[in-house]
Amino acid sequence: MKSEWKVELWLNVLIVQTHHILFQAQKMKPIGTLKIFCTVILATLLGFAGRAIPMEERDKRLISAVTQKDLQTVQQLVNEGANIHKKDARGRTPLLIAVSENQIEIARILIAAGADVNAQDHIQDSPLLLAGARGYLDILRLILQSSPDFVVYNRYGGTALIPACERGHVEVVKTLLQTKVDINHVNHLGWTALLEAIVLSDGGPQHQEIVQALVDAGANVNISDHDGITPLQHAQKKGFSKIVKILESAGAVSSSKLKLPIIQIE
Repeated sequence: MKSEWKVELWLNVLIVQTHHILFQAQKMKPIGTLKIFCTVILATLLGFAGRAIPMEERDKRLISAVTQKDLQTVQQLVNEGANIHKKDARGRTPLLIAVSENQIEIARILIAAGADVNAQDHIQDSPLLLAGARGYLDILRLILQSSPDFVVYNRYGGTALIPACERGHVEVVKTLLQTKVDINHVNHLGWTALLEAIVLSDGGPQHQEIVQALVDAGANVNISDHDGITPLQHAQKKGFSKIVKILESAGAVSSSKLKLPIIQIE
C-alpha cells in the first residue's frame, strides 16, 4: 500500500520536472526534436499516474459509486480493474448493493464483468435471494443468466421462491418456477413455498394466482408444517375459499384424511 503511494508521488515529481524541461525547451532554437521528446514523456507519465490509484482505494470507490447509483463511475472503475468481489462492512458485494437498490443497469455491468451472483452478506442475503424476496424481476432475469446456485439458502433456510410467494410477487414466482429451484423445499420454519403463500398471505387475487401457479408446476399440496397442519387446513382455517378450491382440485386433503401406511405386526 505504502509503496503504491510512493510510486504515485515519484511520478508526480517527474511530471513537474518534465513540465519544467518543456518550458525551458521552448526558449531554445531549434526546439522540434526536444519538444516532441518531452511531450511524449509527459503524456506517458500522465497516463501512468492516472493508473497509479492504489487498488484498495479503487475498490472502495466502486462500492461508493454503486451506493451512490453512479453508473458512469461504476463502468469506469470496472474497466480499470476494480475488484467486483470486494465487500463492504456489511459483507455486501457491489452487486448485492446494486440489487438492494434495484439498480438494473449497474447490476448488468457487474454481472457482465463476472460478479458472483451467489455471494452472501452477513445476514445471508445473496443477489438471487434478495431479488426474489424483493420482487425485482428485471434483475432476477439478469441473475438467472449466470446460472445461480439454487441450494444457497437465506437466513431462514429458504430459497428465493419462498419469500416471493409469501409477498405476492406473481411474475417473479412464475419466472423462478421455470428454473431448477426446489418447489417443495422446506425452510427452518417448516414451510414450503405453498404454505407461505397461504399462511402469511391475505388470500387475495395475487396469492390465489401464485397458489395456482405452484399447483400447475407440480407442488406437493399435502406437505404439512411442523405442527402437522396441511396447506388445505390452513386455507380452510383462514377462510380462503378460492384457494381451498384450487387445493382440493389438486388432490389436497386434511391431515385426518391422509392415508397412512398399514404396518402389520407379526
